[in-house]
Amino acid sequence: MNEEILSEIIALGEGPASEFKRNVNAAFGNELCAFANAAGGIILVGVDDDGNPVGLKHHNRLKSQVQSYARAADPPITVEMESVGSVLCVTVPEQRAKPYSFGRYSPPRPDRRGGVPEQRAKPYFFGGSFYVRQGASSQKLTRDEIRAFFHDEGLIPVDQAPCRAFDLAVDLHSENWPPFARRCNLDLAIEPRIALENLRLIQDGHLTNAGAWLLADDITRFALQAGVMCVLFSGMGDSRIVDRQHFTGNLPSIYEETMRFLMTKLNTSLIPSAQGRHERLELPENALREAVVNAIAHRDYRSSANIQISIFQDRVEIVSPGGLPAGMREEYLGIRSVPRNSLLFRILYRMDLVEEVGSGIRRIRQDCLDFGVPEPEIEVSENWVRVAFRRSNGMSLPAVPRLTPKEIPHVTRLLLATEGAMSRTELMQALELKDRKFFTSAYLRPSLENGLMEMTMPDKPSHRLQRFRLTALGAQVRLFLAGMSSNNHP
Repeated sequence: MNEEILSEIIALGEGPASEFKRNVNAAFGNELCAFANAAGGIILVGVDDDGNPVGLKHHNRLKSQVQSYARAADPPITVEMESVGSVLCVTVPEQRAKPYSFGRYSPPRPDRRGGVPEQRAKPYFFGGSFYVRQGASSQKLTRDEIRAFFHDEGLIPVDQAPCRAFDLAVDLHSENWPPFARRCNLDLAIEPRIALENLRLIQDGHLTNAGAWLLADDITRFALQAGVMCVLFSGMGDSRIVDRQHFTGNLPSIYEETMRFLMTKLNTSLIPSAQGRHERLELPENALREAVVNAIAHRDYRSSANIQISIFQDRVEIVSPGGLPAGMREEYLGIRSVPRNSLLFRILYRMDLVEEVGSGIRRIRQDCLDFGVPEPEIEVSENWVRVAFRRSNGMSLPAVPRLTPKEIPHVTRLLLATEGAMSRTELMQALELKDRKFFTSAYLRPSLENGLMEMTMPDKPSHRLQRFRLTALGAQVRLFLAGMSSNNHP
């Protein structure tokens, strides 16, 4: 760091990642602890609260004092130090072993002659407390805040905690056990308690919270807001509710009821096929299922909010309480996963409701791409995660023929590029394609075979004046696709 950078830091003032200290004093350890429990930061020693350098000497002695405070934390805190002029810059990098605590400092007491006996010369710390950076100051955490901090850092997994409200002798019965055992591919001849212990759903004689959520008749007995609220609105806002359902059974049944709600409220169309006709939902069912089960598996069950699923005229929103868990960042979505509820996730995996860790968002995006609809919008905040699928603004999906996943993106591009009757060369130019064989096999032939496009001279397919145009069905599908595109790009 040079003096120019130092001046810029001072000019910005104190904040979540910066602190000014005139000297190293008894409260210095609290500041180190607060930055270590946050995202790190820098402490400028030798600068007053107004940002004026006060000028300190003996930096080697100051560095030794800082190291003493850093080592006295529990666990010890890593710091980096450098001198810039008369200012000692103490950087606290983002730490890996959160949370950190720091004890109250008791300086060595001098003897009657004013000296300090050697055995009492070392600083003493006692009564460890937890601090965290909040705005431009460091705050000591209360008991409840400490508990929440441990949960947020994943050190006390709520799904693995004992659920003392679940009485195994009463609440585990012949109605809820067989469906659970079948979903987990368990032998019904195995005694339920033994099976639950093998699944690590019983700890110290009590069913875990994850076990209670999976076996409950009514999950709100054990987690008041653990249900799923599904709402159908009449327009693009939330002013008029058409239908509302609150599902509060156990988690597998909540998932199934939620999917039934979505399947019955979204538009479908009849698709012609060799076997007759089948229904096609306006949004990819697999992507919706993945989004719903992700919300159930990764939500924060300490939150006082339900999972909210809202169907608007132009979109479907799935909002899950709790932001990303500790160690997870938004840029990691679709690449890796850090399950907030690892025990619950493992059982849902056994039930074939979730797949390998980290692949959920990636599969959702790919399903939408294969289906020919826009990728969902994913928005993350400190307290929730929102996934929004774009609908066609209330338009009904036309009877789209069955196309393979590989053909759908190509045919979609061709339909949107076709204007009136166009030659093969004109179509290729519109699509910026040069490979005639690839264009014919991937774009043109699927469109012709599925009745989306037609020849102007069908009895002379190789005629030099041959042109291609949309059929009535193709025009209907093109209108639908154009509506989807305009909704996704306002």
